[in-house]
Amino acid sequence: MGGGGRSVQYRVGFAVTETIREAITRVPKRAWTPAMDTDGDVREHADIVEITGLLPKEMTEKWPTGMRVIVRREHPHPGAQLSLFEHADGWRYQAFATNTTTGQLAFLEARHRAHARVEDSIRHAKDTGLGRFPSPASGRYPHREYGINTTWLLAVAIAADLTAWLRLLALPETLKTCEPKALRYRFLHIPARLTRSGRRRHPRLPETWPWTQAAIAAFTAVMAIPLLT
Repeated sequence: MGGGGRSVQYRVGFAVTETIREAITRVPKRAWTPAMDTDGDVREHADIVEITGLLPKEMTEKWPTGMRVIVRREHPHPGAQLSLFEHADGWRYQAFATNTTTGQLAFLEARHRAHARVEDSIRHAKDTGLGRFPSPASGRYPHREYGINTTWLLAVAIAADLTAWLRLLALPETLKTCEPKALRYRFLHIPARLTRSGRRRHPRLPETWPWTQAAIAAFTAVMAIPLLT
């Protein structure tokens, strides 16, 4: 944000709607430029472009002065949830809006992506239970409603933290980048049996499950974490 008479600058995620997709199809190939990482290196298999001028005037004339829409495309990672448009095109698209007029597109996009981790964490929390918060008002029992919401929010925070630590410490690459729904299906909900042998418990995983080897690697990494004393 700016002060001393300067305008406030912003950058926010922008939904990739049908209108945005239509504009993307009209972007000349030469208009795409390489994206870069936050450290200034070129980001492999990722490009950026501004599409503000390709959007309908009846749409942009209602926007705040100076608002721009920038799109990034990149090759999708395993487990990414793609739209039909992205499946057909082979790229995954993300967009954001900003009113910053100075700086190269690559810098503006890298700056926004550095903050996008916060948005990713919020989205993951919503898919882990925060999306069902708060509990409907009970009317006659407001204190009971407060207690339910407090407990639910605490459970969501614990689940989100455990998932984040699991990604960081144990999950292999084939599972680490999965969205919460895909992670639950591939790993957390894996059909298995817990057996006992030699006074030890052993998880028996189905050999036909596509992510069995990834699950074994995750379990092995978890068991290798030293206990705190």
